[in-house]
Amino acid sequence: MQDLHGDNRGFDTLIVGAGSMGMAAGYHLARAGQRVLLVDAGDPPHDQGAHHGATRLIRHAYGEGAAYVPLALRAQTLWEALERDARTTIFARTGIVNIGSPGDAFLGQVQLSAARHGLPLETLDGTQASARWPAWRLGAQHIVNFEPNGGVLYCERAIRAYRELALAHGATLRTHTRVARLQWHGAEQVEAVTARGETFAARALIVCAGKATQPLLAALDCALPVARVRKTFAWFEAPGGVFLPERFPGFAVATAHGTYYGFPDLDGSGLKVGRHDGGEPVAVEAPLASFGDEPGDLADLQRFLARYLPDAGALRMGRACEYDMTPDEHFIIDRAPGRPNVHVATGFSGHGFKFASAVGEALAERVTQGESRIDLSMFSRARFAPGAP
Repeated sequence: MQDLHGDNRGFDTLIVGAGSMGMAAGYHLARAGQRVLLVDAGDPPHDQGAHHGATRLIRHAYGEGAAYVPLALRAQTLWEALERDARTTIFARTGIVNIGSPGDAFLGQVQLSAARHGLPLETLDGTQASARWPAWRLGAQHIVNFEPNGGVLYCERAIRAYRELALAHGATLRTHTRVARLQWHGAEQVEAVTARGETFAARALIVCAGKATQPLLAALDCALPVARVRKTFAWFEAPGGVFLPERFPGFAVATAHGTYYGFPDLDGSGLKVGRHDGGEPVAVEAPLASFGDEPGDLADLQRFLARYLPDAGALRMGRACEYDMTPDEHFIIDRAPGRPNVHVATGFSGHGFKFASAVGEALAERVTQGESRIDLSMFSRARFAPGAP
């Protein structure tokens, strides 16, 4: 932790929540010469937020909508830049398969995204895909879209790299520091008061504190329709080499019983599988039940594996995590109403990490320039206003 010294408590920008989005924003702001304070309730990267678990997928031909593609491509460029600057591996190009059935809306969006933006995408049927990647047991009726340039991000390495670079550029980080409330004093000053009674002031504020974002901003009359949802994922034994990355790409699969995602056996970690849909709502301050404490945690994943990936072995380890969900599963990246120097990034709904490098840059640009190079209008809070189309 880099401590504050004396009464040096005035900053250009205060960031509450130093996870993936916050740490990336802190890096970009510090690199631009801003005096930045990052405050986090833990010691990032940690396991108390939505973006832990070592790895995340990155796709460019995006099934959640073609409007995401420019953000995904910018994020890819920035992840590769982070690799060079930090001299560590952040991205593994394993390829990604998106699997579904004829008429599947998600697959339709993947194909539309690829066509609209000229992205490489190969379409196979299930029989062809099972022959190319022997671990899969798919039928001829399945449609498989293979994106060769997609792959896996090492998310905790990325957060750690942004942390080191942000501090190297002069940012200040306060760990194990919970912000209790925010106070707005006009377009030139915002304050954060910690649970220990400390007060930190800055000209601009970014709040990207996961589950704490909603209650903190409620005090500034910024209502956010975000729900905390418990999810689970697990690693399984990967015998026989069929799950190695050269023989098994990352995946997303839409089935009649749910939507699943997974990762090849990277660095001997085993086959990682999780379920994207479903989950149990959890109150903001409630502890997450551990993996296995809820009925179906393991059985749900085992049913999926038995049907589609029967070569998977026994459970190695399971974990519970959380999604911060919006009603439409799209993000919220906006300013607080009537408070132009208060920025919010939340509601990443389980598919946001891949964009963190570009979201951090965009937040930094909004603070320093007023707007970002990437159009973020689709993430406005206004879409949830009464009467909004």
